[in-house]
Amino acid sequence: MYKHPLLDRDKMTPQEALDILIEGNQRFLTDREEDKDFQAMIHITKDKQHPFASFLSCSDSRAPVELLFDQALGDIFSVRLAGNIASDKAIGSLEFASKYLGSKLIVVMGHTACGAVKAACDDFKDGHIGEIINLIKPAIRHEKTVNAGERNSTNPDFVEKINRLSVQHQIDTIIRASDIVDDMIQAKRIAIIGAIYDIATGKVKFLEDTYVH
Repeated sequence: MYKHPLLDRDKMTPQEALDILIEGNQRFLTDREEDKDFQAMIHITKDKQHPFASFLSCSDSRAPVELLFDQALGDIFSVRLAGNIASDKAIGSLEFASKYLGSKLIVVMGHTACGAVKAACDDFKDGHIGEIINLIKPAIRHEKTVNAGERNSTNPDFVEKINRLSVQHQIDTIIRASDIVDDMIQAKRIAIIGAIYDIATGKVKFLEDTYVH
């Protein structure tokens, strides 16, 4: 069921936050989004924010987090970068959402046919795009099952394997680089999980084997 900003956020568990997201994506898939009084929400949230979940997701215009999960103002703290990369600035934003805004769950969400992942698969170089590619390349090094001639963006299976491995790598990077996040996970105050959004179906698949709680 849809839950409004500020509703028992302090008492919410990471699992409850995840359940709300799963339910919201199901509403999105079935065109059953909840009615929202945005003017009332503006008034309620104008002095403070208390998002229940924070996202590191891709900047792709087809993957707007709040819409995919049928959430509204004050619900999601959204960090969006091409390739959903865990840069230092992204990690700092997630730390702020978790420690100071009370977010209960961090979601690292990739999506199918990601252009940044494809660029990494092709070792693409142009301008500052290389800075993004460098944070996806570890996933390519970890992938050992695809033959050399098929390790590029023309192979959809390879692209999706790298996509999934990159989500795991970004999660590992966040936990390794952030004492704040790691300490809050150990204290059971927050959790972190990976997800993949399918741009062809609208379905978000949460990757249970990445769930750290």
